[in-house]
Formats: sequence, C-alpha cells, structure tokens
Amino acid sequence: MRYLSILAFVLMSYASFAQVLTQKTADIKPQEEYTNVKMVPLHSDENTSLFLIFVKQSVRKHVHQYHTEVVTILEGTGRMYLGGEYFDVKAGDHIVIPPNTAHGVVTTSSKPLKVLSAQSPEFFGDDRVFIEEPEAEDKGQKNGKKQEEEEDGGIPEFEGEDD
Repeated sequence: MRYLSILAFVLMSYASFAQVLTQKTADIKPQEEYTNVKMVPLHSDENTSLFLIFVKQSVRKHVHQYHTEVVTILEGTGRMYLGGEYFDVKAGDHIVIPPNTAHGVVTTSSKPLKVLSAQSPEFFGDDRVFIEEPEAEDKGQKNGKKQEEEEDGGIPEFEGEDD
C-alpha cells in the first residue's frame, strides 16, 4: 500500500508539472510595447528552443548557420523570402528553414504577424547572421519601408521578453 501511495503521489506531481508546460498561444501577448520584433520564449532544452515571435514590420534576411528553424504562422499575413524565392504567408502556413538558408519576412497585414518558431538544437541567439543587402536603386525605399527609419537609430531587430 505504501508503494501504491508513493506511485500515486509521483503521478499526480508529474501531471501537475505537465500542466505548467501547457499554454494557449492565442492567449500569449507581449508583456510590454515593442518596436518591430518581439520574441517570447516558450520552452528551451538542449534539443529545441520554442518561441512566439511577433513581427510588426519585418525581419531582415538572415541565416542560422547551425540551426533548423520550423515556423508556423498563427496570425497575420506577410511576404516571406526563403532561399532565393518570395511567397505570401498567412495563418496556418508551416515553413521549414534548413541551416544556412537565407530567410526574412515583411508583414503585410495591419496587425503583427504572430509566428510559432521552433529552433533545433537549442537556440541562444548567437547563430543569427544578417545578410547585407545591396543599396536599393530608390534610396527612399527599402523592402517597402522608408530607409530613413534605419538611418535614424534603426529598428531593433529582436526584442526578447527580458529586454
């Protein structure tokens, strides 16, 4: 009977721990204002990091040298660049981004893109290498946004929950 009581206690403890890891992404919002991109960490271990990413304007083209990123669009619409191709994305779309594959996105909806991003292996932010774009012919425009926004202090790329 004693062992049965211990087993029941362990199972109840495990069940309550599992509930802590359960979240509804629809209910998660950034805790404070952000300028362009806000990353909300959801989970991380040695194998995977999981984030909710909110994108008001755009994410510049970049690569992750050693990480695979899997993205699912939860809300909003955008124009994505992936490995030399552009295409439209919307809620429900699922995109796999292999290591060393250039990617970026411009939000096209009035509300921010809300993206679930899984990175494997664990992601610490130091494997994001931005790609320098050649000067646009029209100096006043760059990726649909005024270039002066970048020249006047720039738009922060990624603002984490602890920023």
